[in-house]
Amino acid sequence: MQIHDLSQPAGWLPLVFLGLLALAMLVYVILDGYDLGIGILLRRAGDEEKDMMIASIGPFWDANETWLVLGVGILLTAFPIAHGIILTSLYLPVTLMLIGLILRGVAFDFRVKARAHHKPWWNRAFYTGSLLASLSQGLMLGRYITGFAPGMASWLFAVFVALALAAGYSLLGSCWLILKTSGTLQLRAVRWARGSLWLTALGVAAVSVVTPMVSSRIFDKWFTLDNLVWLFPIPLLTAGLFLWIERLLRAFPNRQAAGDTRHDWLPFVISAGIFLLAFIGLAYSLFPFLVVDRVDIWQAASAPKSLMFLLVGVVIVLPAILFYTVYAYRVFWGKAHPLSYY
Repeated sequence: MQIHDLSQPAGWLPLVFLGLLALAMLVYVILDGYDLGIGILLRRAGDEEKDMMIASIGPFWDANETWLVLGVGILLTAFPIAHGIILTSLYLPVTLMLIGLILRGVAFDFRVKARAHHKPWWNRAFYTGSLLASLSQGLMLGRYITGFAPGMASWLFAVFVALALAAGYSLLGSCWLILKTSGTLQLRAVRWARGSLWLTALGVAAVSVVTPMVSSRIFDKWFTLDNLVWLFPIPLLTAGLFLWIERLLRAFPNRQAAGDTRHDWLPFVISAGIFLLAFIGLAYSLFPFLVVDRVDIWQAASAPKSLMFLLVGVVIVLPAILFYTVYAYRVFWGKAHPLSYY
């Protein structure tokens, strides 16, 4: 691998933009992941519960998608070569994801104002859009991990990752409902979380096993003796978080019956921690390549002058996004209330 002079803009600017890209995608997966998960869970709830589920994400869901726009924008402008390869290889699932996001966006607003006999159709549209977007993202992840390899095995793995990611989003959504709701809906959310937990675990395990098999370089990064010692805490902590959240969810009905609401936030934090550790492991495996063993960040990067110009814009835009994200969550913290546009 070519050695780059990190004291020069051509050496360190791609690293900066890779970090920004990673931040945008991680925040998107966790934040939009939970509201996509609530959309997937919507069909399991009663009419009043559906309204409360939508109310729990009402102030946040639109802003959550900003992080996807930021991430794709960074990929397009800072790493145009990788953007071309990735988007060309993932044209169909990207199209399906956009259709899903558009469908759920329209359904979110129309379901509130629709007449009673039309409302179930918009609920189905919101569920369908959420499921389609989640499965498409999982399919993209599975194809990306395998380096867009041809063959049935690669596609079957991608399909499994799609199902597992939808389960992971359902886990995030369920844990968000535990945080934001109470009573019967909260208990149902606990059951939904337990139902999606182990498919999520299988998905994380499958990605962890398959990724080193894709590339001898990735295999050596994980399984040489020196690396194995200091990387071992990542899978160990991940397994520990799965066991911890399962224990919390199993004990939750008794805590609720006792009126203990002090730890309603904990399942969501743990589920977000699982996604964080999985993301760290995947990022370590792939670095410094944006396309597995084909295009690294320096090969894919725009010219240093272009990156410097883009960095000025990011320094302005990113703090604004962070501010309104934090502000919105601060203002609307606490249990959800019925959502109304009137």
